[in-house]
Amino acid sequence: MYQWRKFEFFEEKSGARAAIPAEIAGGIQCCSSGRGKIAVGCDDGTVGLIDRSFKLSSAFQAHSSAVLFLQQLKQKNILVTVGDDKQPTSQQSSICLKVFDLDKVQEEGSSSSTPFCVQILRIFTTQFPEAKITSFLVLEEAPPIIQIAIGLDSGSIYCIKGDIARERITRFKLQIEADNVAVTGLGFRAEGRSLLLFAVTPTSVNVFNLSDQPPRRQILDQIGCEANAVTMNDRQDLIVGRPEAVYFYETDGRGPCWAFDGEKKFLGWFRGYLLSVIGDQRSDSKNTFNIYDLKNRLIANSMAVGQVSHMLCEWGYILLLMADKKVLCIGEKDMESKLDMLFKKNLYTVAINLVRSQQADAAATAEVLRKYGDHLYSKQEYDEAMSQYIHTIGHLEPSYVIQKFLDAQRIYNLTNYLEKLHDQGLASKDHTTLLLNCYTKLKDVDKLNQFIKDEDGGGDHKFDVETAIRVCRAAGYHEHAMFVAKKSGRHELYLKILLEDLGRYDEALQYISSLEPNQAGMTVKEYGKILVEHRAAQTVEILLELCTRDSGLIDGVTNGGSIVILPSPMDFVNIFVHYPQYLMEFLEKYINKVNDSPAQEEIHNTLLELYLSNDLSFPSMSQENGFVNGYSNGDSTRENNGTKKDTNRIERQRKGLNLLRSAWTHDMEHPVYDVDLALILCEMNGFKDGLLFLYEKMKLYKEVIGCYMQTHDHEGLIACCKKLSDSSQGGDPSLWGNLLKYFGELGEDCSKEVKEVLTYVEKDDILPPIVVLQTLSKNPCLTLSVVKDYIARKLEQESKLIEEDRNAIDKYKEETDLMRREIDDLKTNAKIFQLSKCTACTFTLDLPAVHFMCMHSFHLRCLGDNEKECPECAPEYRAILEDKQRLEQNARDHDLFFRQLKGSKDGFSVIAEYFSKGIVSKTAVPPGDNV
Repeated sequence: MYQWRKFEFFEEKSGARAAIPAEIAGGIQCCSSGRGKIAVGCDDGTVGLIDRSFKLSSAFQAHSSAVLFLQQLKQKNILVTVGDDKQPTSQQSSICLKVFDLDKVQEEGSSSSTPFCVQILRIFTTQFPEAKITSFLVLEEAPPIIQIAIGLDSGSIYCIKGDIARERITRFKLQIEADNVAVTGLGFRAEGRSLLLFAVTPTSVNVFNLSDQPPRRQILDQIGCEANAVTMNDRQDLIVGRPEAVYFYETDGRGPCWAFDGEKKFLGWFRGYLLSVIGDQRSDSKNTFNIYDLKNRLIANSMAVGQVSHMLCEWGYILLLMADKKVLCIGEKDMESKLDMLFKKNLYTVAINLVRSQQADAAATAEVLRKYGDHLYSKQEYDEAMSQYIHTIGHLEPSYVIQKFLDAQRIYNLTNYLEKLHDQGLASKDHTTLLLNCYTKLKDVDKLNQFIKDEDGGGDHKFDVETAIRVCRAAGYHEHAMFVAKKSGRHELYLKILLEDLGRYDEALQYISSLEPNQAGMTVKEYGKILVEHRAAQTVEILLELCTRDSGLIDGVTNGGSIVILPSPMDFVNIFVHYPQYLMEFLEKYINKVNDSPAQEEIHNTLLELYLSNDLSFPSMSQENGFVNGYSNGDSTRENNGTKKDTNRIERQRKGLNLLRSAWTHDMEHPVYDVDLALILCEMNGFKDGLLFLYEKMKLYKEVIGCYMQTHDHEGLIACCKKLSDSSQGGDPSLWGNLLKYFGELGEDCSKEVKEVLTYVEKDDILPPIVVLQTLSKNPCLTLSVVKDYIARKLEQESKLIEEDRNAIDKYKEETDLMRREIDDLKTNAKIFQLSKCTACTFTLDLPAVHFMCMHSFHLRCLGDNEKECPECAPEYRAILEDKQRLEQNARDHDLFFRQLKGSKDGFSVIAEYFSKGIVSKTAVPPGDNV
């Protein structure tokens, strides 16, 4: 083992060496550690408990003679001792086992106290003959159950199992093959539910399976060791020390072997380290204490010591009890101190193995790797340095490594580091940019393909997609950029490359067609302007398919039970901003397929704006499509471009008028376009036919004839009035008055038209003759002959009406005079009643009888309860009263009065009628208005 390096990873902690307290006067026979104290057994039968400051905590007389073995239990504060007590009789052995409960004290006087002795057992009986005890071991299975193994110099092992406190125990004996071979070492090992017991003699290594009945023995090796050269490690492997080597044993045989020369006086195990006290062949009083790190193959510490009597581990220290009762306390240095020691000697590989074997945190390991990498970098061993830096990924800031290799211009090493950074998913956008730049500078297409395409990888990329696409585009690797965009579902970036970088418009359209409808709609919105510029017809077809697919429903169509919302054509209007001709084509095709779109009004408004505009501006388009100024080169030339535009405008206006009519039919209350917008468009672009249609549909008849008046279309004006003045069809007869006023203010000869207008004015008696004369007198070009016949006829009609009114007046005067005379006669002269029969029953009139001024007479009995009015005349009188009340009520109904006044051809007659009935002349003052 001369090749193993030696280090000082341990140091003596107490400064000045500690010692066993002077209160312990006897010779130390045995000791044990556990539960924060050290228990020592002396040859005078006393047991002392020493605390961490090496002061005597307590001491008591455990046995009357010597304490041979003792062991502190871990799970409970129990001390098990084996010692020599005075023999009570000659037949019994003086060796006994005692169990002390250190938490309980039994008083033995006023000045001292002894722990409570739970149980005392005689080890040797008639069935278990007495022999010298050479080894002792206690196993806590499940308290209070314990397993005790006692090795003897006769080659036997006495085992005691059970609850010793209650003396519920089982004793059995294990025998090694030869007698008189001392058992020098014992070790328990638990494997599942099986319990194994290692037993070592100077000539063999054995194992017993205590779960078998009887326990089965297996020989592991034909060599053994002396006492104190046996220990167990953390994995419960048996370790045996011999002069030539240290052997490890498992349950199936010998394991690793470490060739450590020298007599192994003591073996121990501490935190993964193997402890060994090796004797000096030249002097018994000089020994060497070595601490071996078997994982890293190094000697963690080596020091010369005197004669060691016992070796313990407690309080995180290694304790060596010397023959002179001195105590050597050895502790492990902290990790930082160890590493500093190694770094000073440039032993970086040892440092790395050390932190890994001691399971240091990842950050500490990364720091060691970084320093090792820095060391290699300073020696210009770049490849080896990079291999160390790669192991720091996730803990060391990547920029630290990147900056070093950028300065050194080691692009291959830098590429390797960046690849590993991406493999672990820790790369940022800048790292992706740098790695792709490395690939492009190296022209390493294979690695670029492997990084970008990585067919073996999962569905997700291990780099920032947008960064990769941007770098590949900038370097001219468009296919790689397209691959990344397509695989990651970044359709907008894929199309951006196809359209802006490669100009592959047909492929872009085909790709859009393959997308889901929602995604296709989003991409067309973003790149539609480019597509319309170069492939207008195909773009229109794709949009039409998006907006009208399947059954043509617009609210949504079922697709496997789910509802798919179709996009609205108005979402794509902006892509046609420079190409309104194709927008018009798209919307026309759409409304031919869909007639119940929620955006129907917006669509019609847009189409109207396109149809009615005076001039559509078409910027120059790509020559490969054969378009100049929005028209095909095969259909027109620059010379006849103006004529073609005029023809196009006429055609568009025809379509506009058809749209106005089809979107507002007779059975529709409201149109499917904005009427106000339509009026504005027609007015702005001088579209007379559209204005006439809209005004007529809105019943704005005066505005209709106003359009004809502006163009001085007299024939059309009169024809329009004939159509719109028919009151039976909802027309307005007063239009003739407006027409007559127009001709009166025209200032030119329009005799023919005036005569025709007067015919309809006279027919419907629209205007009084005086108004007609006043209106036409304003036109100096009209002569009296135009209205002569009309005036003559009106005068004749008026004369007849005057004659009729006079006759009616005379008649009413005569009737009025007659009524007055009758009233005067009733007031001044007596009335003689000469009727002899009752008007009601026609029987002879007798008393009592009732006579009325209307000359009707009745029996009193025939009148019943109503003797104040004539039954014959009462209905007629009551009807007159009701008419009077109704008229008075109508006088207060102002709305009725104005409706009659407005609906009558002769308003004066309505007012006269109200006066004739005395309605208007009677004014009632409300009760609340009295002052």
